[in-house]
Amino acid sequence: MTLLPPDLDPELYERIVSTQGGALCQKMGIEFLELSAERSVATMPVAGNTQVIGLLHGGAHVVLGESLGSISSALHAGAGRYAVGIEINATHSRSITEGLVTGTCTALVLGRTLATHEIVMTDEQGRRLSTVRMTNMLRDR
Repeated sequence: MTLLPPDLDPELYERIVSTQGGALCQKMGIEFLELSAERSVATMPVAGNTQVIGLLHGGAHVVLGESLGSISSALHAGAGRYAVGIEINATHSRSITEGLVTGTCTALVLGRTLATHEIVMTDEQGRRLSTVRMTNMLRDR
């Protein structure tokens, strides 16, 4: 992980770093490059994340999107609070069979109780592969 906000809750920092974003992110080869409430970026290889005919699995797009949206929402929630996903959807625009996918997560709404992010997945040429929109509810611990 290259960029984390300087004012990050130490407990959340430890969870993100020690788990590399969680067991599923590790299994899928997701690498976080930048993390903040407003904008986060991660990559994921196509290899190992394909469906039966060799295309990147649609669910893999959603896993990358949800991983970015959840962590970004947790960063916005702040210390003593947490984020839980309440809605997610995906539109798949283009297929891919090899290479690296980049997910770029951008905040649409950062409120006191809800955070909504749009996550755009692109290939190495910058072509849009899918768009995921996720809303998280922000709760007190």
